[in-house]
Amino acid sequence: MELILHKNFKKKFKKLSIKVQDKFFERVDIFKENKFHPVLNNHSVEKIFPGCRSINITGDYRAIFQDENDKVTFINIGTHSELYK
Repeated sequence: MELILHKNFKKKFKKLSIKVQDKFFERVDIFKENKFHPVLNNHSVEKIFPGCRSINITGDYRAIFQDENDKVTFINIGTHSELYK
């Protein structure tokens, strides 16, 4: 699986705390093993982000991604309220 971080994702990611950044990488490791591991709560966010899905990073932080065959592009990250307003 090829993982790509979109430039907009990288821009937001840099502004996050080290704790949240570290948690993202922990969740990505789980994601690589099993995209639908229960801790990730991988689900569609089609209504707000067409063609995308979301995984939980922390209790409040989510990462939005596009999954195209063997290529996953993370396009956005933020709190639930930031992403789904």
